[in-house]
Order: sequence, then C-alpha cells, then structure tokens
Amino acid sequence: MYILIVDDEPVQRRIMGDFLKEQGYKVLEAQNGKEAISIFKNHFCPLVLLDHRMPDMNGDEVMAELKAINPLVKVIMITAYGAIDTAVKVMKLGAKDFLEKPVDLKKLLLKIERLLEDIEIERETRDVLTNEEKEVANAFKLVGKSKALKEVISTAKRVAETSWPVLLIGETGTGKELIARLIHDLSPRKDRPFVAVNCATFSETLFESELFGHVKGAFTGATKDKDGLFKVANKGTIFLDEIGEMPLGLQAKLLRVLQEGTIKPVGASRDLKVDVRIISATNRDLNEMIEEGDFRKDLFFRLNVFEINLPPLRERKEDIPELLDFFFKKYAPSKKIRIMDDAMDIFLKYHWPGNIRELEHQVQRIVTLVRGNIIKASDIHLDLGEKLDDLSSASLKDKIIQLEKKEIQKALKEAGGIQTKAAQILGISERVLRYKLKKLGIK
Repeated sequence: MYILIVDDEPVQRRIMGDFLKEQGYKVLEAQNGKEAISIFKNHFCPLVLLDHRMPDMNGDEVMAELKAINPLVKVIMITAYGAIDTAVKVMKLGAKDFLEKPVDLKKLLLKIERLLEDIEIERETRDVLTNEEKEVANAFKLVGKSKALKEVISTAKRVAETSWPVLLIGETGTGKELIARLIHDLSPRKDRPFVAVNCATFSETLFESELFGHVKGAFTGATKDKDGLFKVANKGTIFLDEIGEMPLGLQAKLLRVLQEGTIKPVGASRDLKVDVRIISATNRDLNEMIEEGDFRKDLFFRLNVFEINLPPLRERKEDIPELLDFFFKKYAPSKKIRIMDDAMDIFLKYHWPGNIRELEHQVQRIVTLVRGNIIKASDIHLDLGEKLDDLSSASLKDKIIQLEKKEIQKALKEAGGIQTKAAQILGISERVLRYKLKKLGIK
C-alpha cells in the first residue's frame, strides 16, 4: 500500500514524502496530474495527497480521473492558504479532507491516520447488510447503491405502472433481464406469466412457430397444435432479448402484434387476440441497423415507447464491493470471505468488458481455486491493460501507433463492437474510425 503525493513543487513533495517515510509509510510521488494517473493505475494507492493548483490538470480534474479508476480512493486536497471557498468545493466534489499550504505536518499525520482507520472500518463492515432497501434489491439481484443504478430502478418502478412497451439498452452482462423482471414484478401484471425469449437462438421458421404457435399439419413434424409464447404470456409480459437479432420477415409480424394486439399461428386461418406487454432489449445500435436496412424503423418506434439505458459496470464501480459480497455469499455460503485491500483495488481498476456477468464468473473461479477464506491480489487473474513502460524501447512513431490502436480496441470493446458508439467514445467521426480500422489492421 502506498500514499501517493501529487504536487508540481519538488520541495513540497520532498518535505511531505520524507516526513511520511519517517513515520513508516510507503510513498510514491508525481509531479503532475498525468503522471499521477499513470502511477495510480499501476500501484495500490488508497490514499492520495493532491495539490489543487497544478499547470497541466487541476486537482478537481485529477481527483475525478482517480475516482473513475477506483471510486474508493481517499483524497486529501492541498489548497492555497485562506482558500475556504475552494476547500468547500473540493469536499463537495469528493475529497475526504483538505489542508492549507504551508502544510502542517502534524495535522497531515492526524488526517492520514484517521482516513486509514476509516478504510479499515469500511473493509470490516463491507459485507454487513442491514438496509431494508438493500434487501429488496437483493431479492431482485439488483445489488448496489450507485446513483446510476438507483436511477435505473427508479425509472423502472415508474414505467412498471403502465403497459407501454419498454426498450432496454445496454452491453452484454449489464442485467437487462433482471430489469425486465423488476418491471413485470412491480406491475399490475405481476401475477401473470413472465416469458423470456432470446431472439438470437432461433431460425426464422422455428422462431415464428415459437412466438405465435402453429396448428397441426402446418409443416412437417407439426403433429399437434402448439401454443406460441405470446399466447402463453397472455395478460402478462414477454421479454424479447437481443431484439436486434430478430429476422426482418418476423419483424413485420411483431409490428402487427403491437399495432393490432393479435397473433396468427403458423398454418392458422384466423387471428387470436392477445394482451401482452412487450419489453425488448439489445446491446446493438438499432439506429445503425435501421440505416443498413437490418431493422425496421416503424418497429423501432413501436418498441421504443419508453427507453431505459443500463450503465456498464465500469460506470458504477462503487457497486463492486457489494456485488462481490453478494456473489461470494451465493457461491461460498459456508465461508466468511474477506477481500484484502490490494485485491479489491484490482477489482475496482479492471475495465469489466463483460460487466456483472464477467464479475460473477470471476467470483466462481476464485471460490473454486482459493484456499481458505482470504482473497489476496495473487488470487485474481485480470489483465489491467498494457503499461506505458512496455513501449519504452519503441520509436515515437511506433508508440503513437500502438497507443492509438490500443485506444481504438478499448473503445470498440466498450461499445460492444458498435462502430458508431466507439467513434463517439473516441470523439471522432465514424468515417475517420473506419479509415483508422483499415489503416491499423483492426478487425
């Protein structure tokens, strides 16, 4: 564990660093914001002493970057003497404490000792579940207290009271089916069926029969009448996951269900009336699919009466400790699992391209292989990404090419392979992205 000192004044860094080393602490130093972020990514630094006024990035900007990497980091902001307004501001932005220059070393030591005690208390009480709201969330497996998750749950509660179609948008593993079930269970249809369908698992012919049913003799092998999933879900909810994978021919028939509230089983001569609420979900860019002719625009507008965007795990990292507790209790109920701080640091810094599903699989792997009930950093096998030092022997041109390629690949992974979204993340046009993909040989 290190205390990271970030200050553009070498004398200030040396004074604080030498003092803390004399007190037995390990110290790392950075002379600017960019260097601080690089060090923070590659070392376990739960506590940061951060100068507020620096030339390249100010303290507010650096703190925001650090908290995006690990939201549990504690920051003591070092401000100019008498800058009370600044101190109030940085506390509101997330700093745990502040000190005025010139730094009183005795005060600094007291503040550090108090914050390190807070870190220890947080670790000891991380798995205590006493909040009633938490218990309700756990019943739906919606674990966490981040602002992003609370907004999703609040929106889901409000739309549940209606019968409007809902479109859930989010990356793979963000919990779209859990939100669909939450909407159903909080709706007036809660005592009726909830039917989940993965649109990517059926061929067009089989899909129509599965959704709408068929009559005896409709095709080879249809030896008796079969109710479709829409009829099974009558008066309830049907969840169409991966709606972007639905064949075009079937999209027209789904549109008819939405417009007229009727279905026609394969081989039948007349329609059947159904009352079904439709919740659909996708991890693809349906607007891009519409432009390419792979998704019907009129169906999109019918499905997207109410849209809910589910945040990826990297945008709600403050939920990771609670999610870990939940999954450790699920997969190792007889063990009192304790996660060491350096291990938690790895969990918080990882990008989680597979989101909550990937986190759950990582927990399953750990509880299978770990001996005892203490999880150490060495028990976790996650790639935190290439370090800049790995490019030290390359030419400047090669460094730029490698870093550009890395950033594009990271954006594509974050966007689930959707080029339009990746271009937005990178802040470039889709045309420029396609040029770079071709130039850099990225598939």
